[in-house]
Amino acid sequence: MSERRVRPSRARARRGAAVAATLALSASLLAACDSSGGATAEGPDGAQTTAAAGESTPAARIEVNVRGGARAVPVDRVVELDVTDGELRSVALAPAGGPTEEAGPVEGAIAEDGTTWRADDRLEPGTDYLLRARVEDAAGATARRTVRFRTADLTLDQQTYPSVAPLDGETVGVGMPVIVTFDVPVTDRASIERHLSVDTSPAQPGTWHWMSDNEVHYRPKKYWKPGTEVSVDVDVNSVPAGGGIYGQMSRTVDFTVGDAHVYRVDAQAHHMKVFSNGKLLRTIPVTTGKPGFTTRSGTKVIIEKFDVKRMNSETVGIAAGSAEAYDIDDVQWAMRLTYSGEFIHAAPWSVGSQGYANVSHGCTGLSTADAGWLYAMSRRGDVVEYVGTDRQMTLDNGYGDWNASWGEYRAGSALG
Repeated sequence: MSERRVRPSRARARRGAAVAATLALSASLLAACDSSGGATAEGPDGAQTTAAAGESTPAARIEVNVRGGARAVPVDRVVELDVTDGELRSVALAPAGGPTEEAGPVEGAIAEDGTTWRADDRLEPGTDYLLRARVEDAAGATARRTVRFRTADLTLDQQTYPSVAPLDGETVGVGMPVIVTFDVPVTDRASIERHLSVDTSPAQPGTWHWMSDNEVHYRPKKYWKPGTEVSVDVDVNSVPAGGGIYGQMSRTVDFTVGDAHVYRVDAQAHHMKVFSNGKLLRTIPVTTGKPGFTTRSGTKVIIEKFDVKRMNSETVGIAAGSAEAYDIDDVQWAMRLTYSGEFIHAAPWSVGSQGYANVSHGCTGLSTADAGWLYAMSRRGDVVEYVGTDRQMTLDNGYGDWNASWGEYRAGSALG
């Protein structure tokens, strides 16, 4: 049964936005008096520049890359200010009506020479913003610049939200890829990938690989080193995703890599060798898929674990009532390896064949005791390497990332 997905609210982990359309307004345009006694001029863009009361007209010139008026500012531009013949003293950018659940103040930095300011983040869609800046010229005369503008509104169909695996704080196995899934397809993969980053300690080479327009994975060149600390930054808020779609709700995730658990299954010898950090712990008798239900050879990764799971043959395409049909309510110590239905699990009904023959429908069956022992030490991301069959594992059937060479995998990056 498929699940109905619910879109998240527009609250973002990171705020951001941007805007472009350069305009310049000289302080020499100052004219009418404001209520404080200073002179105020309003430009054609709706921006206002005000000189302090009693001061001479400042020589400083301010350029801003956003403008007010009826035309909404695109969300993929970053707000910038430039000053000629003066220095910025302060800049503030925030929602005009105050912070909301969706949008808050946008931080930025004034350059050391005081001539530029650039926002650190991008803006939120459908929001009225107020930009205030104060500038001073060489003679000490000051002026203030105010710009009111609105960003373009976006429907849910124009926004794509990312989800990330592993979970924040999770400890995973050495084969676990980073998986970013988007709920609306990304057609400008390069634009989004430029805003995806993975930092590791210790450092290890790695690359992104697009599985589809909705899913991109990251893996290192070799299995993660045990104990690696990984930080994932999905900085896609208001980044163009192609076709008028924009990323929303940036995410950051930190996770840890645990011990190197690698399980090696030989379907011809009917056994599994269990290694932890390179040390052989046990050799376990197993049974794998019989003819017609051959277990796939290649590298698999544990996707999820169930202490008890119902297994019904209809979920893997075997019709109810057929000679191969089954429906078992309480299969113990089940660990999923493929989306197509391969598991490692306890199979007390096949103990007589374990170590001698392949009699399953594609799963790897162990005794209840052996399966429980393996389950207790295993975690998501642990590696299971299979040999001995003529049916090959594929890249997209589960976490199949290790079934491509490094060169093939790297070619799946949108950035080359």
